[in-house]
Amino acid sequence: MDDKQKTASPDRDKINVKENYEVEYWSKKFEVTPGQLKQAVKSAGTSASEVEKLLKKLK
Repeated sequence: MDDKQKTASPDRDKINVKENYEVEYWSKKFEVTPGQLKQAVKSAGTSASEVEKLLKKLK
């Protein structure tokens, strides 16, 4: 479960697509739609760095 009180790693390095604020944050950060972000997480897992790598390959 996402602990909003813990903002340091590893919590900061994971993407939780069940939390709207996280979907909004990561979508903006990676300049993709929420749907694209969710698909990338489905393919690459919840690691922000792995999702970023995948999204860069797709651009």
